[in-house]
Amino acid sequence: MTTCHMSHIFYSVQPVYGAQHPPLDPRLRRTYPKDTKPKFNNPKPKKACSFYEFARSTNDAWDIDDEEDEDFLGTPTPSSSLSLGLNYTSTQNQLQNQCDDAERRTQDRAAPPRVEIQNLQDDQEEELDCKDLNGKVVKSNSEAHLNSSLVRSTLQKQHSLPVRPIIPLVARISDQNASGAPPMTVREKSRLEKFKQLLSSPNTDLEELRKHSWSGMPKEVRPITWRLLSGYLPANKERRELVLKRKREEYFGFIEQYYHSRTDEHHKDTYRQIHIDIPRTNPLIPLFQQAAVQEVFERILFIWAIRHPASGYVQGINDLVTPFFVVFLSEFVTEDVENFEVAALPLDTQRNIEADSFWCMSKLLDGIQDNYTFAQPGIQNKVKALEELVSRIDEDIHNHFKKYEVEYLQFAFRWMNNLLMRELPLRCTIRLWDTYQAEAEGFSHFHLYVCAAFLIEWRKEILSMVDFQGLLMLLQNLPTIHWGNEEVGLLLAEAYRLKYMFADAPSHYKK
Repeated sequence: MTTCHMSHIFYSVQPVYGAQHPPLDPRLRRTYPKDTKPKFNNPKPKKACSFYEFARSTNDAWDIDDEEDEDFLGTPTPSSSLSLGLNYTSTQNQLQNQCDDAERRTQDRAAPPRVEIQNLQDDQEEELDCKDLNGKVVKSNSEAHLNSSLVRSTLQKQHSLPVRPIIPLVARISDQNASGAPPMTVREKSRLEKFKQLLSSPNTDLEELRKHSWSGMPKEVRPITWRLLSGYLPANKERRELVLKRKREEYFGFIEQYYHSRTDEHHKDTYRQIHIDIPRTNPLIPLFQQAAVQEVFERILFIWAIRHPASGYVQGINDLVTPFFVVFLSEFVTEDVENFEVAALPLDTQRNIEADSFWCMSKLLDGIQDNYTFAQPGIQNKVKALEELVSRIDEDIHNHFKKYEVEYLQFAFRWMNNLLMRELPLRCTIRLWDTYQAEAEGFSHFHLYVCAAFLIEWRKEILSMVDFQGLLMLLQNLPTIHWGNEEVGLLLAEAYRLKYMFADAPSHYKK
């Protein structure tokens, strides 16, 4: 790695948040009425040829401040109008794709000099579903009172505003492969009964539970199974209620003792960073934009940070709360978790979900805390191990990266820091964590082989990219939006194969 590259890796990298949504040039994405497309006289920008240039030209997709919000509502200045689209979130570009069909039909109706009322009313409901990411409703064209010029003006505004359906596929928390599936099969019923039998025994056989959990847990028993395999609950059934009561009281004791200190001089920077990061956590999912949920996350992360001064709070830890929160919430919500109003739950239930999420996240981080201590040595070592492993299992990819000066740290740092949560839909992360909970050292050791298998999964796409910027954009925005249980299962099978081949023979991949 060159000195120029290394000096900007940790502080200048502004990775695109999300797995599927690369930021696009507004001149490529916007649609203009015929004969009104503006002329861009600025010279063609120079293609980034180094990581430094690439980082400088790439904005954090979720850093939308008040000034940028004003651009959505007002007229952009000449100096900012050409780059307005680059300030939109990459997510909004994806969401606009999903509304393109509705917009094109609307535009066809706007082309004739006269607009039929009935045509506008027919699609009114569909158009009203398109909202921007901040909850501002983009008005339906049916409100343009049959004035063709007004309709055309409204269309231009719609193309310049971010639009979204209610919930895009990437944000669906339910198991995608099970969506609309037939009733539970005989095999699935048999697996569920086996889980229930193990969990109801006086002393649960944890090794047997791990064995059955490796290929995924039935959603009905996932919450209790995660509590057991994370080490939060004891195997002895009689002791579980007592332990739950004690640990939940202990957590809220921490809240009473420490949470008021968040505004103290010593802790205010930590709290400020947590407060900034929380709204960026799964921003596509309405569940995580609720004030009640964000307050829960702030308390969990702040208490964890002050109880672990060796690392404190590090950006990325906020993502690790979400799978636990969703799984424990699912005990009380049967469907449509994405839109569920948490404040509607009884207060005791809300408190129990919060405390359980805190303790299980703490157990997870206990095993990978060196990922978050000063200079994050755990991540540095894992990225180096990934590079060595890939150099042995796929020399073509490794040499391709060397040819175009792509460093593994430039894309794999996020894979290790966030445990692939930014690369996969949340439903896939939950399935992945079923196996991580079942695998010995799943989060700290097996994750390396999952990352290697994940990289090789995109072999064809990687080798087709013949420039630095194209490779970085691909690796930071891998198209996993349609992934579900089947794809994760194949990924884990390949990771297990790699582990079987190399874990006990490190000389196979060390040069």
